[in-house]
Amino acid sequence: MSFSKITLDRQGAVAVLTLNDPATRNSLSWDLCREMGDALDQLGDARALVITGAGKGFCSGGNMASETPEGMGFGDMIAKGLEDAVNPMLRKLAGLKIPVVAAVNGAAAGAGAPLALHADFVIAGESAFFYFAFANVGLALDAGASWILPRLVGLARANEALILVERIPAAKALDWGMIYKVVADEALLAEAMALAARLAAGPTVSYGQIRQALQFAASSTYENALRTEEDAQRTSGNAKDCAEAVQAFLEKRPPVFRGE
Repeated sequence: MSFSKITLDRQGAVAVLTLNDPATRNSLSWDLCREMGDALDQLGDARALVITGAGKGFCSGGNMASETPEGMGFGDMIAKGLEDAVNPMLRKLAGLKIPVVAAVNGAAAGAGAPLALHADFVIAGESAFFYFAFANVGLALDAGASWILPRLVGLARANEALILVERIPAAKALDWGMIYKVVADEALLAEAMALAARLAAGPTVSYGQIRQALQFAASSTYENALRTEEDAQRTSGNAKDCAEAVQAFLEKRPPVFRGE
C-alpha cells in the first residue's frame, strides 16, 4: 500500500514509520492517522518500531484548519475524527507486541505530544520540546493525554503541562521522567535506530508480554496485575527465546534470540 502522509521503511528487523506531511508540519490529520493505522497492520515480522517526523518537527498536533462539514459543530467534527481515525490507530499502537521507540525532533505539540509518549522509549533531540497546546485553543484533551501524562509525571506536573500549557523542553521532560533520553539533534535518529536494533535482537515474545502487562497494570488492581503477570510468564516462558536463554545460560554463552 502506498502512503501520501507517512512513509514506512524497513532496516533489517526494525520498521521505521515517519510522519511526512511537511505542509502541515506533520499534523495529526484524520488521513494521516488512517495511514498510520494501516501501516501498523503492515509491520509483518518486524521486531521493533521507530516513529519519527520528517523535517524540523515531530508532529504539530491536530490540524486546526480542518473543514467542518455543514450542519456539524467543530467539537462534533473533532469527536468524530477521534472515534473514526485517531483512537483506532492509538489502540493498534498500544496493542503492538513489539517495542516502540519514538525519535522526537523539534516540536511534539498538541496531540503529537501524547502520540510520542505512547512509545516505550522516547528519545528527544536537544532542541525538541513537548507542548500540550489544547487549552490554548479552547480544547480539552485527546490522543490519550489524560491517561498517559499523569502516570508518567504525576498530577501536579500534568496540570502544569495541560492547564498552564507550559512548554516542556527535552531536558525538563527527561528530569520529569517523561522520556527516556536526550541526545544531540544530529545524533537523534542514529541513537533511536541503535536502540531499536538492540531491541529487535532481543526476546520479542517477552518484550510483548511485558509491554502488555505494564499497560494493564496501570489501570488495574494489584491482584489482577499479579494474575496478568502469571499469564505473561506462562506465554513467554513457553516461547523458544526463553528456552534458548536457558540453554545459553547452561552453556555459558550469549543467547541468540529469534523472536519466537
